[in-house]
Amino acid sequence: MATIFSRIVAGEIPCYKVAEDDKFFAFLDINPLVKGHTLVIPKQEVDYLFDLSDEDLAAMQVFAKHVAAAIKRAFPCIKVGQAVLGLEVPHAHIHLIPMQSEKDMLFSNPKLKLSDEEFREIADAIRAAL
Repeated sequence: MATIFSRIVAGEIPCYKVAEDDKFFAFLDINPLVKGHTLVIPKQEVDYLFDLSDEDLAAMQVFAKHVAAAIKRAFPCIKVGQAVLGLEVPHAHIHLIPMQSEKDMLFSNPKLKLSDEEFREIADAIRAAL
């Protein structure tokens, strides 16, 4: 059975897409820690990030780097943090999170509740900065 992320890539489940190429897909986290919190996934369904081939892992990091640069332009911050947890969805993914402090990376923090319009504005801002 396909993961929720594979179903998002296939267009079966809607998302706020930020970027896509032939191998990778980036979209807003629907339970963001801060505005601009984005997920980067391989289109290939693989549970564990480090099960990707060396080439795909390197390419995913380069893809994430471009998305992170756009996030930083759209949401000025000190840095865009990267986290790999991978326990909540069995599909490799990287969290990209705009940071004003390290506290912005605490996954125990309350998640933002944003409207559809706010999510659309955030995704549009990041896409425009790519």
